[in-house]
Amino acid sequence: MSTEYLDGQVSRPDPLLSSVARRIVLGFGGSVRAGRLDIVLPDGSRRSFGDPATGPTAEIRVHDDAAFMRLLRGGATGAGESFMDGLWSSPDLVAVLELGALNRRIAGLSGGWWRMPVRLARTVMHRTRRNTRRGSRRNIAAHYDLGNELYRLFLDETMTYSGAVFESPAQSLADAQRAKYRIMAERAGLTGGEHVLDIGTGWGGFALYAAGELGCQVTTITLSAEQEAYARRRIVAAGLEGRVTVSLQDYRQVRGTYDGIVSIEMIEAVGAEYHATYFQTCDRLLGPGGTMSLQAITFGEDDYQAQLRGVNWIQQYIFPGGVLPSLGAIERALDGTRLRISDVSDIGPDYASTLRAWRHRFLGQLDAVRALGYDDRFVRMWEYYLAISEAGFRTGVTQDLQIVLQRPGAHG
Repeated sequence: MSTEYLDGQVSRPDPLLSSVARRIVLGFGGSVRAGRLDIVLPDGSRRSFGDPATGPTAEIRVHDDAAFMRLLRGGATGAGESFMDGLWSSPDLVAVLELGALNRRIAGLSGGWWRMPVRLARTVMHRTRRNTRRGSRRNIAAHYDLGNELYRLFLDETMTYSGAVFESPAQSLADAQRAKYRIMAERAGLTGGEHVLDIGTGWGGFALYAAGELGCQVTTITLSAEQEAYARRRIVAAGLEGRVTVSLQDYRQVRGTYDGIVSIEMIEAVGAEYHATYFQTCDRLLGPGGTMSLQAITFGEDDYQAQLRGVNWIQQYIFPGGVLPSLGAIERALDGTRLRISDVSDIGPDYASTLRAWRHRFLGQLDAVRALGYDDRFVRMWEYYLAISEAGFRTGVTQDLQIVLQRPGAHG
């Protein structure tokens, strides 16, 4: 479980301070430039800000004035924390977070000298989660070793935890995930018989596709013990143990030469200081004329740089040690390698649809989630995580890029 998962106790600020914080935060409402925000206060009164003609309409229902102090002290991260603690809710959480994303530069959500102590403490904590070989294993376990049963409640039958590609509005999530696997294999130049390295096993979905559908020899690596065990069982059940090797291994430890490399939404866990190491390793492992197919969740350059200066809610509570790269950061990390980008496409809108499906499935299985031992604060944390991720892709603040990297030279 995440190292930042707390016991749900809410500190009670002085009523006078809460009243002052309420006035200050409501004063920020005049800065809303995109969309309309309605705030229902604990006494039932309503305040409205913005114009519905300029963006989404959203409603926040504040249940406790303590929410205002949390927002004032913690900014956007404080908003997420106070949602986790049940201090506010919304009939459409994604709409609230879309509006927040579109207005994220206003003073109420970012910046402010008064937030420096809290930001500094969070940043120091985040810096202790560097993705060294030992740190990477610990960070991955914090998220992916929550238990396979939890993920089975909201993922589809392919057990795929990455953005799908919907080829038609009526396509099922499972078929959209299979379409993603096919596209990633095509982008890596896999036609059958190649030896492919899969960096980031997940629960074995791509390895099963490449070995079972294409006849490839697959070496797949993960740092999650839960995922490794689950993937092994699936591979044995499919009769593919002769074609797939699953290894609990850091990417920096891999040896050999591969015809192609596929890595689906693993680079987010690499860490900015290790981007160059990651691509140098891929360059070393990829044979001459080989192709790497990379799917990466990315930020624009400004938001990427903001991560390097601080820590956001998802880094704090969901993915310790995680950093979303920018396309520019990826390009800079390729310096000194023989890898060259030959194609880039964004499947961000498809990821928004994927997250919407996951969130609905998760919320439809709350009794089962609680039966696994997770409390209401954990439920709200995961609802917020799925909703803020969806809002990011819907607004274009985050992208999901499929990138093709070529290594020049003839196949050896």
